[in-house]
Amino acid sequence: MSGSGWSRSRFLGGTAAARRCELLRAFVDPSAHALALPVFVGCSRHTWGMRRRRTDQPLVEAARRAGVDDPRILEAMAAVPRERFVPPDDRKRATDDRPISIGQGQTTSQPSLIAAMLDALELTDSDKVLEIGTGFGYQTALLACLVAEVHSIERHEGLALQAKRNLDVCGFDRVNVVAGDGTRGLPEHAPFDAMVIAAAAERVPDGLVEQLVEGGRLIAPVGASGMQAAILYRAERGQLVAVRELMGVRFVPLVAGDEPPA
Repeated sequence: MSGSGWSRSRFLGGTAAARRCELLRAFVDPSAHALALPVFVGCSRHTWGMRRRRTDQPLVEAARRAGVDDPRILEAMAAVPRERFVPPDDRKRATDDRPISIGQGQTTSQPSLIAAMLDALELTDSDKVLEIGTGFGYQTALLACLVAEVHSIERHEGLALQAKRNLDVCGFDRVNVVAGDGTRGLPEHAPFDAMVIAAAAERVPDGLVEQLVEGGRLIAPVGASGMQAAILYRAERGQLVAVRELMGVRFVPLVAGDEPPA
């Protein structure tokens, strides 16, 4: 499927993104699961009462238990309300450290696993990152808190549109979400400092390494169905060199070209 994109010309800088996450952390209505943020943050203003709270503290604790201690990642997880990035019927389970089905045979990943994968990438606030597998946009929002520029590809156009809506209502309106074939990357926006792949393949597609800067980092679930491992790679002289294996994982398959989606 050929890609179509949104918000291609404007991106959220790292400092602004961190400030937006700081504001997100404080203003969430836990009963209605709706944001009530000042207009300048870019989110919708709501008329019902506000309660101040840290939105996803259980997920922060889950990330810590998984060995994540980067304060920037923990602050992003505290700030981004996961309930805005799951189907409405599942919002009560949003603070559980579990995958949640989002339709089209896809899931939004376990938050502690997302945190561990982002932690392994050693992201900086000046990085430009490509995410493959947008889902409902939760990991995309975390990335927008951490780096200067985020591009994300989702094979299922309906999910891409929903992710864009979720990101927009939370103020992440400058993330570039594209519906298309993730195995091809986004060469028109390359090179990238880092990539995170949220779907599994027996090997990383060859064309992606060409879109990384020298020394760029890539993390992906690799292996046959049911026997996958999250592996961190580094780009060296046009090749991907495995740095370390993080953990055993289970992801939906990365679908290429004209193969039918799972």
